[in-house]
Amino acid sequence: MTEYMVVSATRGEARYVPEGIPVVITGVGKTAAAVFTAQALAGRDTSDLMVLNVGTTGALRDGLAGLYLPSEVVNHDLNAEAIRAIGLDPQESLQIEGGDGTVLASGDVFVTDPAVRARLAERAHLVDMEAYGVVFACRQFGVPVRLVKHVSDSADEAAVDWPALVDTSAKALGEWLRTELS
Repeated sequence: MTEYMVVSATRGEARYVPEGIPVVITGVGKTAAAVFTAQALAGRDTSDLMVLNVGTTGALRDGLAGLYLPSEVVNHDLNAEAIRAIGLDPQESLQIEGGDGTVLASGDVFVTDPAVRARLAERAHLVDMEAYGVVFACRQFGVPVRLVKHVSDSADEAAVDWPALVDTSAKALGEWLRTELS
């Protein structure tokens, strides 16, 4: 029987996770997400575990709203071309099984600039700050992971209102978890 562990950046995003499901709060950014996810996985039996990274996301393209299960996460603030040029694999794109086909750009930049949004929209549908770190850590431990993201904003100047918007997303994420895991 599959056990689940929810990983989220903030307590606000995980506010409505159903009782009985362990929750790991990582803090903001890819590094914190990777470290706290790895710490939660280290030393435990992960043979029947699935990590669910739940959280908010910004829409990089007009008209995107609601809940998404991305199939790919891209580390968007990594100079991948330069790393490839010196003969190394930057692993900037990670595939996720069971997704809905959307691509999530993940990086340490809180996107509010229309030019950054437009550039990211060329490759991705959504943007967040933690998913890449969570997926990378899970891969290192051989643990399956699913991304469950709810659009809270349009990754533009209005994104600074995120604190007022997070509860709506948290409720949708909690409802998805109740429905999916029951």
